[in-house]
Amino acid sequence: MSTASRPRVLTIAGTDPTGGAGVAADLKTFAAHGAYGMAVVTALVAQNTRGVRSVYDPPVQVLVAQLDAVSDDVTIDAVKIGLVGSAAYAHAIGAWLDRVRPPHVVLDPVLAASAGSGRALLGRGERAEDVLEALRGLAARADVVTPNVAELAALADVPAPTSGANVVETARKLAANLGTRVLVTGGHFGGRRSPDTLVAPSGDLVTVDGERVETAHTHGTGCALSSALAALRPVRPSWEAALRDAKVWLEGALRDGGRLAVGRGPGPVDHLHGIPAPERRRS
Repeated sequence: MSTASRPRVLTIAGTDPTGGAGVAADLKTFAAHGAYGMAVVTALVAQNTRGVRSVYDPPVQVLVAQLDAVSDDVTIDAVKIGLVGSAAYAHAIGAWLDRVRPPHVVLDPVLAASAGSGRALLGRGERAEDVLEALRGLAARADVVTPNVAELAALADVPAPTSGANVVETARKLAANLGTRVLVTGGHFGGRRSPDTLVAPSGDLVTVDGERVETAHTHGTGCALSSALAALRPVRPSWEAALRDAKVWLEGALRDGGRLAVGRGPGPVDHLHGIPAPERRRS
């Protein structure tokens, strides 16, 4: 990281008007970790805690112009990539990464909305395999990829694994094929604990244990974890160290999410749980 008072971290993702996911959530996560956040929008998504209503993809030239506007002016210390939306977008972001070469890149390969409908957000109007192949190319440029189980299976082109051991083995194969780290999170399987496993291209594993937080307020959890990794890595000595701190922060965000009282569906995590809420005063 070049000399600066805070890491300068860019999110490339879609929107969520209710603030639980996408660029709004990413920017709150960056702020929670002391980073200076910047955002490039890939898609305008009309969604709330109960589901996605519509998605608008700006022309790819608009995406490229946003990316260039940031990198032509600002030194970027880390990048988090979320919703890509199309093969054309994936190719454009990949070309930009090749040219700018940010030191740390995290990809959260969003394929569908987690809230409500689980509506597909990737590949509208394109062959699914073309989009997935482009996304694999983008993943190969990242330092860490953070898929959920369904996204892991799609990227690896295998049926969805049904046990923790199968998930890790699938992640090993994907990490080797892509030449990048794959993070397997423990939130998709039962048990009192929720360990996350970072799989290296060599097949080496680093497991970080954690407490399972029982809550319905999990909207945007993947966005939060991947953004925390991107914000922390410039000021941590390794991805393992960044993951350990991100995981502790996310447990607190999950635990306090319900207190936000945001939405009628599965609410968001509390990205700013470490910051005291303002005192309510009577007029």
